[in-house]
Amino acid sequence: MTTEFQDLFAFLAVVQAGGFREGARASGASASSLSEAVRRLETRLGVRLLNRTTRSVVPTEAGARLAERLVPALGEVEAALDVVNSFRDRPTGTLRLNVPATVARLVLPSIVTPFLKAYPEIRLEVIVEDSFVDMLAAGCDAGIRYDERLEQDMIAVPIGPRFQRFVTAASPGYLHERGRPGHPRDLLGHACLRGQFASGAMPAWEFERDGEVVRVDPTGPLIVRLGAAVDLAVAAAVSGLGVIHLFEEWLRPHLDSGALEPVLEPWWQTFTGPFLYYPGRRHLPAPLRAFVDFVRAR
Repeated sequence: MTTEFQDLFAFLAVVQAGGFREGARASGASASSLSEAVRRLETRLGVRLLNRTTRSVVPTEAGARLAERLVPALGEVEAALDVVNSFRDRPTGTLRLNVPATVARLVLPSIVTPFLKAYPEIRLEVIVEDSFVDMLAAGCDAGIRYDERLEQDMIAVPIGPRFQRFVTAASPGYLHERGRPGHPRDLLGHACLRGQFASGAMPAWEFERDGEVVRVDPTGPLIVRLGAAVDLAVAAAVSGLGVIHLFEEWLRPHLDSGALEPVLEPWWQTFTGPFLYYPGRRHLPAPLRAFVDFVRAR
């Protein structure tokens, strides 16, 4: 690939990642090589593309316009080069997936290992983000999200369990001391272990029975970042600190062992499992096509 194209890819990596160090981690290049590439590009174009400070790297107006046009253009270049993959016996290259922590923890482990064993020349990069992002702008080939969070104009393929449940549980010691709630609203009088999104929002606990939906916003002694620190909340629940409300798969080992007991089981809500989603363009990169076919076959 010519130096000009390499510099354009380097510039886009820095913009999408929000900095040279972050861009280096995402692209596999060094921060110094990205900096030099951007400097060459600015010299060639005769215009500043990035405003650099000790704390941030932000595109100038010219840089933002250039990045906006480069995303689809360089995507087409990568797709054109990837056509060569169709002539190989085995697809090769990098597949970048953007997924929430729950998917990384509960869905991907049973898929990733057999997929990479079947396609040893593919490198899989999994970027875990619980906030909703523009998957393409983030430099990813595909994402996994739940249906209410799917981007428009995307193809969606079911992946993992088709139905999941949120379950509510507490330790036997806690229930002996505090009593067992009989209705979701009783949780307002209990110590509840809550999860919080990166934005600071805390999702309400939602329950459903015979068509009646109840949402409660209980309080408690512990709040953890969803995804990053959920295991801390699980450990606290097992230790008797309070009531937890979480994906069934996350709590199932503790329910089976008796370390946690189910609470409000008739009210547990069932919802549709996650989807792999990707752009509906005619040509897919070979690693993504292989992954889509693998998921469909399962």
